[in-house]
This record gives sequence, C-alpha cells and structure tokens, in this order.
Amino acid sequence: MFAFMIRRLIAAVPILIASTFIVFWLVSLTVDPVTEEFAGRNPRPPQQTFDIERHRLGLDKGFFAQYFDWLKNLVTHGSFGPALNPATNINTELWHRLGVTMRLILVAMVLALVLAVITGVLSAYKQYSQFDYTTTFFGFLFLAMPKFWIAQLLKTGAIAFNGAIGTRIFFTLGEKSDIPPVGWWNQFLDVVGHMILPTISLALITYAAWSRFQRAAMLDVLNSDYIRLARAKGLKPRQVMIRHALRTALIPMTTASALTIATIFGGAVITETVFQWQGMGKFLVQSVLTHDRNATMGWLVVAGTFVIVGNLIADLLYAVLDPRIRYG
Repeated sequence: MFAFMIRRLIAAVPILIASTFIVFWLVSLTVDPVTEEFAGRNPRPPQQTFDIERHRLGLDKGFFAQYFDWLKNLVTHGSFGPALNPATNINTELWHRLGVTMRLILVAMVLALVLAVITGVLSAYKQYSQFDYTTTFFGFLFLAMPKFWIAQLLKTGAIAFNGAIGTRIFFTLGEKSDIPPVGWWNQFLDVVGHMILPTISLALITYAAWSRFQRAAMLDVLNSDYIRLARAKGLKPRQVMIRHALRTALIPMTTASALTIATIFGGAVITETVFQWQGMGKFLVQSVLTHDRNATMGWLVVAGTFVIVGNLIADLLYAVLDPRIRYG
C-alpha cells in the first residue's frame, strides 16, 4: 500500500503543475495589476514607480520566465511570491485563513456525509414510501437552489428569528466575535455559534447530491444476487443491511465524496462571502478582484493539494471497505 501511495503522489505532481500553468496563463491575460493599482490615483505616480513595482512582482519579464521563476520560488523556498500589497505576506495569510476554511469544510463534510448515508440507505430500503418521496423532494430542491441563495435564505431567516425573539441566537457575520468573550469555554461556544449557519448552508448543498448517489448505490446492492442469498438464508434484515449491503454501497459513495472536494471548496468561497468569513474563500475573491496573481496561485496550490490528498485517502479507503481490493 505504501508503494501505491508513492505512485499516486508522484502521478499527482504533473497534474498539479499543469493546473498551475493553465491558471497562471489565464491570470496573465487579465489587466496589468500595477496599472490597475496606480493609474487611477491623483496625482498619478511617476513612471519609475510603475517600473519598480513591476520589477518587484516579476512582471517585467516574459510569460515563461515569470512562470518558471514563480515555480522555482515555490519549490525551493516554499513561497508563493510577493503580494500586490507589500504589507501582505501570502504564505502567512493563506495558512491563517486555511485553518478558518478547513474548520468549516470538515464539519460540513461530516454532517453532509452522515445525513446522506442515513437518508440514502433508508430511502433505498423503503423505496417508494412516504419517507423516500420526502427525501427525494428535498434532495432535488436543494440541488436546484443556487449556493448563494441557500446561504442568503438562512442568513435572512436567522436575522428575522433573532429579531422576533428579541435576542441573538444565531450569528450571521464573521467566524467569531470581534470582541471575544472571557474564558476559553465561552470562546469555544462563540466559535461554534458562528459556525452553525455557514456549516448548514454548505452541508445542505453537498448532502443533496450525496444522498441521491447513496440511494442509487444502495438500490443496486439490495437487488444483487448475494443480498438475495443472504435473505434466503434467513439473516435478519438489520444484519443484511449493515453487515452486507451498506459496506459495499459505501464504495461508490467514497468515490463521489472524493471527487466533490473541489466543489466543496468552491461552495466555501460563496458561503464565506455571504457570511463574511475571513477564510480562503474571501482571500480568493479579494485576490481576483485586485488581480493579485501570486495570491490567486497560492490559493490554487493549496486547494489543489487538498483535492489530491482527498482522492488518495478515498483510494485507500477502498481496501478497508472491500477486502478484495489490494494494492501492490
């Protein structure tokens, strides 16, 4: 299995490099960030200021020279390069914001996975029942709703609820209070309180797709020959469901969850923007709006690495779920 992991990681390197090259090229086609930053100022800075800033950012070279300098700097020093704002350190800013975003993504993924597996399995087991119709309706409803709309509906509803009862129950802005409460337990509760609405928003989007996938996978397993044989032997329905059917039905679900990691990162961008979290999503939006190429590239490398690691973990889980799978 260790050799398999090494092979997958080595194979992932060219994919990550190719993705950085494509994004670097696309970002280079946009407006000149130095001109965008200084040209609108009154009085207009001298041309020397433009030249110095372009040299600091490496924009005074050709495209391929710029890309290879950026890649060399990343490989040798682990640095994403200078930010458009000289006071900002991209590496420090990214690692701080990564902790904020991962807190949201991990909790949302666990919540979505638990709900999807439970509702998907029960919907398949009780096919065409009232429960199946209800979960199907809400599943397609959440799939049809735009990500920003779900987040905004939850935010608006929470504000209305807080106003109706005359006290704040739900937090709608930020990942924590500007003035933290006294004591570590109160600070922990403050962070948890700010996570409720963004987590539900991101989890609902993910749950809707996963639950439909889990239902389809469970139906395929329940209609297979070895499940019919287990029932014919007189095994209890609970034993057939959990011990035989569920374990096999989780294999396609593992694939689906790994492939949607990139989608979850994209959903986090919208969710963080609506709830004004200072995470990687807000960082990406600010980087794109200011045409800060190095900051945008830093976000891509971090997000791409997590997608690759997530798919690797999914591959390793196959052997746990199905003993017939072995890696040489």
